[in-house]
Amino acid sequence: MVGMSETTTVEGPRFEVPTSLSPSRVDSFTTCPMAFRFTSIERLGDPPSIHTTRGSIVHRALQLAFAKPPEQRTAEVFAAAAEAAITEYRAHPDVSLLDLDADRLGELEESCRILVRRYLTMEDPTAIRPIGLEVMLSARVGNLTLRGIIDRLELRDGELVVSDYKTGRPPSINWEGRSLAGVHFYAMLCERVLGRLPVAIRLLYLSTGEILESKPSERSARFVATRTEAVWKAVERACATGDFQPRPSALCDSCAFRRWCPAWGGDAERARVEAPGALGLGLAAA
Repeated sequence: MVGMSETTTVEGPRFEVPTSLSPSRVDSFTTCPMAFRFTSIERLGDPPSIHTTRGSIVHRALQLAFAKPPEQRTAEVFAAAAEAAITEYRAHPDVSLLDLDADRLGELEESCRILVRRYLTMEDPTAIRPIGLEVMLSARVGNLTLRGIIDRLELRDGELVVSDYKTGRPPSINWEGRSLAGVHFYAMLCERVLGRLPVAIRLLYLSTGEILESKPSERSARFVATRTEAVWKAVERACATGDFQPRPSALCDSCAFRRWCPAWGGDAERARVEAPGALGLGLAAA
């Protein structure tokens, strides 16, 4: 979602400034600028994990199920959609790069089936009127293009509702606001592209059956735009100086680029040469 190429001149920016940002990339930069550099600026790849692959499979299953007319969205149809998505992903790099044995692959696939079944306990799918599934929206803000993919955009009593599926654990109360930031970003895009704000933005946590819902406002839409512009300016400064500071946290344990991170004694400059081969991403791209 972020384009770049490294400059060869001595003066000027070390990296080209991104021209687009998405909610996930905004979150990535604010979480750890160094990880953002590896994945979004140098574009060394974003290796799959069990968690991200599970999310991709479940999202695909729900997309397939909701493509059916309302009266056909039965438990059997959702089960069949889960099997179709699982089959589709067996040959996908998101699964093959995980290098799972048969038992662990079976556990992953069964966890996807469980999450799809749990969705059916959260709302009545026959009552949902989606007007878009996996909807890509983009809008220009100055020189920056903001992009986002909405899992489900629907009409409720003639008003827009944004729903986002989550396969991870729901956040603690202290982190609910940050978790809703992504869907507030989508609400802002709806206003800019479709000319109207959604009446509700929702996070559906399939792991527990919990739903977080918030009502966007003109004020929240302005805040998202302002915050995103501020993040972009910080990215711009980092590109100009080459200073992408690592931000150590519990997430470091699952970061594929930890071995090249200066916070852990690594050499960030070696990542561009070593990472594609070490992580198997070069082979996948080929």
